[in-house]
Amino acid sequence: MSITPKPPVTKTDEEWKAELTPDQYRVLRQHGTERAGTSPLNDEHRDGTFKCAGCGEPLFDSSTKYDSGSGWPSFYMPRPNSVDTTTDRSHFMTRVEVHCAKCGGHLGHVFPDGPKPTGQRYCMNGAALAFEPEEGEKK
Repeated sequence: MSITPKPPVTKTDEEWKAELTPDQYRVLRQHGTERAGTSPLNDEHRDGTFKCAGCGEPLFDSSTKYDSGSGWPSFYMPRPNSVDTTTDRSHFMTRVEVHCAKCGGHLGHVFPDGPKPTGQRYCMNGAALAFEPEEGEKK
């Protein structure tokens, strides 16, 4: 997977700043990382969908979420065609960076140390996500 040259959702920097919280903007648009253990989504266990906080694109089903012990919401598989990846060579290491396929927002990184069936750990910033519970689940 590679990030699309021109994502389907494009906004100016000023538009992103107006729509996102400062934390969401720092993570999604400036490739930031929140501190481990700070996201309320770590403790989200209801049935539902984790969406991009920038554009609302459905990214992960709650059935693929697991406790990786990393301090960030983790999933073993994204929804089909919902994310793209690029190589991240920052911080003196090489990692696989995960982006929303629709708006290009930085979500986190994927590592090859996850559970079966994929063996992948999509380690996502909670600030980059919004949770929508299934109908009938209490908010």
